Amino acid sequence: MQFGRVYSGNELAREKSDHHDTYVLEMLTIADVIETLSGIRPSWAEIRLLGAEVNSRQVNSETIFLALPGEHVDGHDYIQDAFEHGAILAIVQKDLSDRFRILDLRKDEQEQPEESIELPFCIRVDDVLSALQKIARDWRRKLSPRVVGITGSVGKSTTKEVVAEVLNQRYRTLKNPGNLNNEIGLPLTLLSLSEEHQRAVLEMGFYVPGEIAFLCDIAQPQVGVITNIGTVHAERAGSQEVIARGKAELVQALPAAPEGVAILNYDDSLVREMASQTQARVFYYGLDPRADLWADHVEGLGLDGIRLRIHFGKEIHYLRVPLIGRHSVQTILRAAAVGLTEDLTWQEIVDGLKTGKGQLRLIAVPAKNGALILDDTYNASPESMLAALNLLDELEGNKVAVLGDMLELGRYEQRGHQMVGIRAAEVVDELITVGERGRLIAIAARDAGLPASVIKEFSDKQSVIAHLKRSLSADDIVLIKGSRGIEMDQIVSALESRR
Repeated sequence: MQFGRVYSGNELAREKSDHHDTYVLEMLTIADVIETLSGIRPSWAEIRLLGAEVNSRQVNSETIFLALPGEHVDGHDYIQDAFEHGAILAIVQKDLSDRFRILDLRKDEQEQPEESIELPFCIRVDDVLSALQKIARDWRRKLSPRVVGITGSVGKSTTKEVVAEVLNQRYRTLKNPGNLNNEIGLPLTLLSLSEEHQRAVLEMGFYVPGEIAFLCDIAQPQVGVITNIGTVHAERAGSQEVIARGKAELVQALPAAPEGVAILNYDDSLVREMASQTQARVFYYGLDPRADLWADHVEGLGLDGIRLRIHFGKEIHYLRVPLIGRHSVQTILRAAAVGLTEDLTWQEIVDGLKTGKGQLRLIAVPAKNGALILDDTYNASPESMLAALNLLDELEGNKVAVLGDMLELGRYEQRGHQMVGIRAAEVVDELITVGERGRLIAIAARDAGLPASVIKEFSDKQSVIAHLKRSLSADDIVLIKGSRGIEMDQIVSALESRR
């Protein structure tokens, strides 16, 4: 196996299976699944599984296919496709006995597991999602990695990636792939755990109160990292205070010190105050010298990363890290804090930070006419918009910002868009807005002094694309950003060079 690699999903188990080692890792088996769902462990079912999938096109050999019913797509329609791709077990909740071999483990209809069942076959349960979560919960408790849970309004995914790279300098580390951070994605990730994993880094998403607590019940984290409390999802949650209470469920779920460690952002008062809600050891990070780990002399180097000085007790370390934007200092501090609390040396921490693999969101791509596009279209909140504009401010060239609606801000919608408009007026040479909420950005930028002649407002993406194709020049640097729901990535695709 390749040393120093962070494994996500079922990669590690699959790679291990390709090397015919005499030592067999403890991995999830069909027997574990049946035992969790029925209380009976059949001897014939000691057949290992390399993970689980909900998309039949992503199934590999020796995996579980979970036939989740959805609003538009029903996984039960794709069971045969999953079997043809190599799945050896499907978990279903509909009667499919006329098409597949079925072991019925529903609560009121439970069958005794047979002496053997020919593969592939289906296990029928009352609810597929509940079964997935129950299997993941039980499997997590059979293994003993230290689990790092990460949540917050902005920066969760990038923090997860960088923390995993740092920890993997010493420990075999699993992380949830992509943004699989919810009630489906997190248990799917846990089903890929094997006893070889020493650490697991799990991003935890938040939409409504109680969700983080539910994910923690499954994952049992010993370390909790809170990035910040912003306005994203305020439409559903109601307010920043409600969001803060939801995020605090992570630190509330941690075990008491010394096993449990809560890593909190000292610069965010709503996060800092969470120290009173946990029995875990509190470790503060931030830009304030009162934090346990803090940074100063932060210098943005544009697309070459950032330079900073880190303080830890009487220690001082000078770093240059290939993460883009001055706001990345917070990501660096979080990853270093996790490394320190998990007994890594500074050299291991620095090596992990310098891999440069954690920059998930903002990508610099060339346009067909030579302009540089800063593709930050994954999602948007006032906090991440301001961070992207701050990066644009560090760069040399004619600065163009193409900014779209920010969704789900609730009561913070007008104020959030106005804040972005005010900052844009200080940074950009040209401002282009998309959508009804984007108009709020344009109005605020005009009111802040940006000349009306350099502000363009559009209601749809195609008009923006047509305008940019006509107007962009080789010395332009173009930031494109908006909420995922308005598909700003289509603008990038229309402009970027495919060389």
